[in-house]
Amino acid sequence: MPPCSKGCLLVLRDASLFYGMPPCSKGCLLVLRDAYFLAEGGRIGSGLLPFNGKAAELNYAVDQVPAPDSVTPATEESDADHLMLAKSYFDIKEYDRAAHYLQNCTSAKAYFLHMYSRYLAGPDNSADSSYLKVIRQELYKKYKVNELDGYALYLYGIVLRKLELLRDAVDVFVEALCKEPMLWSAWLELALLVTDKEMLQSLPVPEHWVKHFFIAHTYCEMQLNEEALEMYMDLKNHGFSKSTYVMAQIALAYHGLPDMDNAVLSFTELQKVDPYRLDNMDTYSNLLYIKELRMELAHLAHNCCDIDKYRVETCCVVGNYYSLRGQHEKAGLYFQRALRLNPHYLSAWTLLGHEYMELKNTSAAIQAYRHAIGVNQRDYRAWYGLGQTYEILKMPLYCLYYYRRAQALRPNDSRMVMALGEAYEKLERLQEANKCFWKAHCIGDMEGMALFKLAKLYERLNDEEQASAAYAEFIHESECFGVSRPSGVYGAVGQDHLANAYKYLANYHLRHGNLNDAFMAARKCTEFIETREEGKAIQREISHRRAVGYGESTPVDQTMNNEPPRPLALFRRQPDGGAADDANRPSFRISPVQLNFTP
Repeated sequence: MPPCSKGCLLVLRDASLFYGMPPCSKGCLLVLRDAYFLAEGGRIGSGLLPFNGKAAELNYAVDQVPAPDSVTPATEESDADHLMLAKSYFDIKEYDRAAHYLQNCTSAKAYFLHMYSRYLAGPDNSADSSYLKVIRQELYKKYKVNELDGYALYLYGIVLRKLELLRDAVDVFVEALCKEPMLWSAWLELALLVTDKEMLQSLPVPEHWVKHFFIAHTYCEMQLNEEALEMYMDLKNHGFSKSTYVMAQIALAYHGLPDMDNAVLSFTELQKVDPYRLDNMDTYSNLLYIKELRMELAHLAHNCCDIDKYRVETCCVVGNYYSLRGQHEKAGLYFQRALRLNPHYLSAWTLLGHEYMELKNTSAAIQAYRHAIGVNQRDYRAWYGLGQTYEILKMPLYCLYYYRRAQALRPNDSRMVMALGEAYEKLERLQEANKCFWKAHCIGDMEGMALFKLAKLYERLNDEEQASAAYAEFIHESECFGVSRPSGVYGAVGQDHLANAYKYLANYHLRHGNLNDAFMAARKCTEFIETREEGKAIQREISHRRAVGYGESTPVDQTMNNEPPRPLALFRRQPDGGAADDANRPSFRISPVQLNFTP
């Protein structure tokens, strides 16, 4: 190679110098300019990985050609050719080759890439940690003498976390951030190790503007979605209104609350701003699946396939689409394809477990959920899915354990509390179940069944007054949500539950001589197929009692009008009011439950 070739790489850094060069230099530049830009800062590169690799190999081969006298290479400059070649191998995932060509380099950048390549070249098996121990020993030698830069400290922290040396890992990540506060990967790794809000506030991380993003992200990880949403809104109002990352995190916070409508609106706005974005689209597809928006989900699936059908997010979106259509086997195939692309993708493992549950393959579902927990122990959906699986297998103690783990991650999610209460009920631990159902009602029952379960439990405990009060409140709330309309639109509660509630109240009032209320409840019973005959029987009994002068003395036309009083007026009487004939009526007020235990 002529001597000018090396000079081409070192001197010809401006594209404007391309014209007017001698033919040999022009030819060298054509080969080497992409290789130079690949090495310069990391970093630009043509994006043509095979071409970059060949260019780097050619550049490495002319290493012995002397450079012009005007160039005095520093430490990193002397390793530039090795870095260029190793980076080209790193980009095509030939990690062993990348590590080999950097083993004798001395610069901090080359040392990091060498050790990181060795880490990535290790076996993808959590049970085999021998190679991690070797890497840890080598990093520890430099760590003791303070020779690790921020990037190498980040790698050291990852190794410590993989070896489950979590306290040491936290300290190392904090040191890495003190040296490189813009290293977002270290912030993310540190977020995985934060266990509670107190620990988050006590971390000695640098006071950098990135810290606000870290705290908001950690709030999301810990399911503190209200605090996370407040922080992201504040960031949005202080200069990051156009940040698609902030917009996506706001949508995720709404999803975690859960505020499905605002979450869908946020994702829709995000798609308008960044129509070719695939990040977080799997979460958006989960929302569309829950809301059963089939047309929107089909459009999203087609759009993702047009952008990149080999991304894990695309596979999850398409899988959700087929799952909504009831094609669970095909949905499972797409989730498996996502896991072949990325075996550590949390959402795919959880969704695959859901599909196995739909296919009644409980053993495969358990394995999928366990893999999800192995990826991220904060995934409450996986813990909840395991609880459901063991509930199907009629193993209540296992079921209770997993529901407790899910509820600990989502303490204000009524679904978790309800599942925990049902597990306690199956184990005949009725007082604990009572507290769970009451808590689910207090924090906002998403499924509308907490009061009904509470009433049934009071029935088992022979507490008639509390059972009737719970049933009355259940009817009132059902009416408020448009459930008890005669048109037959009963929503998630189900008309059989309302029929049972009215039947219990009719019998309860009949036993206590409240014939007016008993008649109204019995009349409501006749609107349901399940309790029609029993309602008619109660009405006949009331007519018989009135005929013999037993019970309340009320004109017939007050109880036989065509439009009966609303359930609120009937069954939610207060203890301090009413006519004289209401003196002996129960109050229909549920007594608060003391939640002095940890579910």
